[in-house]
Amino acid sequence: MSGNPGTTDSSSSGDSTAREIAAAESYSAHNYHPLPVVVATAEGAWMTDVEGRRYLDMLAGYSALNFGHANPRLIAAAKAQLDRVTLTSRAFHHDRFARFCAELAALCGMEMVLPMNTGAEAVETAVKTARKWGYRVKGVPDGRAKIVVAADNFHGRTTTIVSFSTDPEARADFGPYTPGFTIVPYGDLAAMEAAVDDETVAVLIEPIQGEAGVLVPPPGYLAGVRRLTAERGVLFMADEIQSGLGRTGRTFACEHEGVVPDVYILGKALGGGVVPVSAVVSSREILGVFRPGEHGSTFGGNPLACAVGLEVIAMLRTGEYQQRAAELGDHLHRELHLLTGTGQVTAVRGRGLWAGVDIDPALGTGRQVSEALLARRVLVKDTHGSTIRIAPPLTITKEDLDWSLTQLREVLNT
Repeated sequence: MSGNPGTTDSSSSGDSTAREIAAAESYSAHNYHPLPVVVATAEGAWMTDVEGRRYLDMLAGYSALNFGHANPRLIAAAKAQLDRVTLTSRAFHHDRFARFCAELAALCGMEMVLPMNTGAEAVETAVKTARKWGYRVKGVPDGRAKIVVAADNFHGRTTTIVSFSTDPEARADFGPYTPGFTIVPYGDLAAMEAAVDDETVAVLIEPIQGEAGVLVPPPGYLAGVRRLTAERGVLFMADEIQSGLGRTGRTFACEHEGVVPDVYILGKALGGGVVPVSAVVSSREILGVFRPGEHGSTFGGNPLACAVGLEVIAMLRTGEYQQRAAELGDHLHRELHLLTGTGQVTAVRGRGLWAGVDIDPALGTGRQVSEALLARRVLVKDTHGSTIRIAPPLTITKEDLDWSLTQLREVLNT
């Protein structure tokens, strides 16, 4: 299903939309500020609301939907597993678990996998892994382990994770905060080198910072982090939850600098937009520090998650989606960069089918631009003032991508 959605006016919501939004506002905590659209069905890169209006999804669930909505291969894998077994807990083995771990480890060029559910759980797992490795293997004194992170990071919203956030919205009023983290400017290798000391067990960074506005670090930064961590006996942990699994035109964003970290932190697209699946992937030396009972999850590595995850891995092995993201991404960025000379867009950043677009504040906020695009049946989301993020499913057609860019140009010219 592709092509523009027609010319029906969508500037006002119908009764069904209004009722759904009012109910959501009444019965759910206001921890999100969604755009005023109520989705009922979706296929490929398109979503249809409760009034029957179609919208082009240019956010893809923050990269959870890299393979599009209702991808036939992923839905078939899920349906087949639903008829067999969906949950055993890790109290027992099941017949999908070993293969999922083995194939994900192979995709990453690693040896072991610790599966969880959400991205935040995977980050928490990586933090625990680094600390335990630091005490058991590196010999850091108990309770003294430090992890170096980057300013403007986004790794999740648990209490520990917001303890090393620099975003007031994510952090304020949730203290007391978890100690053990040193924050340095993103992209500043000298600052990171100065922060790493004998008690540092890991460096945890996003190869591209998504929530911050799709910030790409300076050339050589990731390679420099890899070199520094190797020299100092520190783990390099790459949070590829948003940037990984094809989004940037490679399987992992770290590959753009020929870098392999010690630990991959994965999520979002690993579950294909069907079920929440996340994982920490590393070597036997690192993940081998865990013993039974020290960490776990009732749903982590469940049969349904493994079945969907196996199909995601099989799709990534073809290289088709990575190539598509690279080729369409080149086209996307060429078109977006043309806007920087118009006085409407102040900057464009990103890689592959992923972009952060800074709108001139004189034209409006990112929220206002997102709402204007919503009226034209294009769904994006704002972040940090006047920035909008663009991250369509990797399955989007060039025709639909171009149509979305036409809508953006028209909004900026209005």
